[in-house]
Amino acid sequence: MTPAHHEPEAPRDLVGIGIGPFNLSLAALAHPLPELDTVFYEQRPGFDWHPGLLIDGATLQVPFLADLVTLADPTSPWSFLNHLKDRDRLFPFYFAERFHIQRAEYDAYCRWVADRLPGLHFGHQVDAVRWNPEQALFEVDFTRLAADGDTELLGRTHTRNIVLGVGTAPHIPDALKPLVEAPGVPVIHAADYLAHRDRFLTAEHITVIGAGQSGAEVFLDLLRNRPPGHEKIHWLARTEAFAPMEYSKLGLEHFTPDYTRYFHALTEPVRDRLVAAQWQLHKGIDADTIAAIHDELYRRTLHGDWPDAVLTPAVTVRTAGRVATTKVELHLEHAQQGTRTRLTTDAVVLATGYRERPLDRILAGLDPYLRRDNAERPRIDDQFRLHLDPTVTGHVYVQNAELHTHGVGAPDLGLAAWRSATILNALTGKDPYPLPRRTAFTTFGLEPHPHIPPSRQTPALTPLVDDR
Repeated sequence: MTPAHHEPEAPRDLVGIGIGPFNLSLAALAHPLPELDTVFYEQRPGFDWHPGLLIDGATLQVPFLADLVTLADPTSPWSFLNHLKDRDRLFPFYFAERFHIQRAEYDAYCRWVADRLPGLHFGHQVDAVRWNPEQALFEVDFTRLAADGDTELLGRTHTRNIVLGVGTAPHIPDALKPLVEAPGVPVIHAADYLAHRDRFLTAEHITVIGAGQSGAEVFLDLLRNRPPGHEKIHWLARTEAFAPMEYSKLGLEHFTPDYTRYFHALTEPVRDRLVAAQWQLHKGIDADTIAAIHDELYRRTLHGDWPDAVLTPAVTVRTAGRVATTKVELHLEHAQQGTRTRLTTDAVVLATGYRERPLDRILAGLDPYLRRDNAERPRIDDQFRLHLDPTVTGHVYVQNAELHTHGVGAPDLGLAAWRSATILNALTGKDPYPLPRRTAFTTFGLEPHPHIPPSRQTPALTPLVDDR
């Protein structure tokens, strides 16, 4: 079935802002629901997923089943397997026996969906969102952009509901912002690595800052393409070790709906403490990548010399400055030794991660209605809706902006289909996508689990009585 034809003056049921993997997942699962009239806007000219990090051989950290739809609807025509079938690649994939696909392949799959799915409008920049109390509708103002980025048309859409999927933005530490903003200085974020790769490979000395997966992949790519004995690469990290990502079977249960629900029910201070402590669940390095780095370093010792590569954890970049016009000087401090030094380098890659894009600009028109927590962050309910004043009868859903309320699974591709299905179930008031009642062997709290028989639960808690 296909959604009903949209009447030009009729309000939409849902407007999506941003078309990354998460809103693309929502659009794909909404497509067969005839009762929903949806449209999605994206300011970029086409689908574009981390193009600067599609390094040859780099893989996703989640299995291919974590595509846009499968974990909510394995029969969907928008699945990764159907993409392979459409491209006559199903048998080669079968014989390749790959559970984790390459990033470039995931990007190609998402582009395949984006090119075929109706209701996606690229080159449309959303400028403002307001609540119109007289009409009981949201007003979404947008600018349609020409190929060169100039304004082509101003427009407005009315909708009953909104979903924000604006993604994350590269994070630049304050100490290095002046270097990035200065023209001609070879300091880039890893998000732009491939666009500058050739320039970096010819640099005399390179420094990579950051010990997450991106930093490891960039370091490995540079190492493989520098001459043995003349690598001249420093890899620096704030973490106390180049630590592997937690990838044990029970550890992965932190990325289940069960854990998400448990985390959401915790108090705000506890949630904040957990997010900071659980970095290794989603910010560590894939063990295969660590092994590949060690193998490459070891291979370069076969003739008796050590590679000219320095890997140092527990280091913070305090300040940085330029030396002449072609070099950078980093002022470093070692957290454990308490020592300081300077490092002069010719190029810097900042693998310093991403942060949720601030919603303040888009939601400025809704600020009087928005409810915030003690840290002035939006409050988000268990259906991924912003807490708004009761006078607002529509809903604003969020995707990957709820780390502080829903935990480490917020940016994880493995929960994309489940979250999209949760939103669509709430939006329709039905269950077009029946969701599993239980998803983890771990019971994360002592309170009764609603879908575990009482005989298999932890005994009910009783107050301790001091009868001395």
